[in-house]
Amino acid sequence: MEQGFPPEDRFPGRTWRRLLRGQALTYVAVSEGEIVGAAVYLYRAGTRVARLYSLTVSPSHRGQGIATALLSVGERDAHARHRDRMRLEVRQSNATAIRLYERHGFRVLAHIASYYPDGETAVRMEKPIPPEASHAT
Repeated sequence: MEQGFPPEDRFPGRTWRRLLRGQALTYVAVSEGEIVGAAVYLYRAGTRVARLYSLTVSPSHRGQGIATALLSVGERDAHARHRDRMRLEVRQSNATAIRLYERHGFRVLAHIASYYPDGETAVRMEKPIPPEASHAT
């Protein structure tokens, strides 16, 4: 699944283990027995903000609504956990992802210089989680 990320953004095994042990929730999309998408959401105590830590869909399965489904289920879970906002960071160069997030109600909060290990700027985005999120499909 990591092939969906540029090499510099791929998680080492220890990062996945840490995420899975912590206050993280990972959703996967499966097609014909193969993982074709995944989203990792983080929840910290004492905050009403859910964080979309990672979202990827395999290149051969993009454009089929998988990212939308992974975002929707994460939003419902965040609502159930009494979060009222969802936040993420995305590479400034990833215009496709930025457009996807904007279509789903995310708005730009800030640009963070040198956020990524290779020095690229991140775009921090956030969206409110409406009360009706628990009923969204």
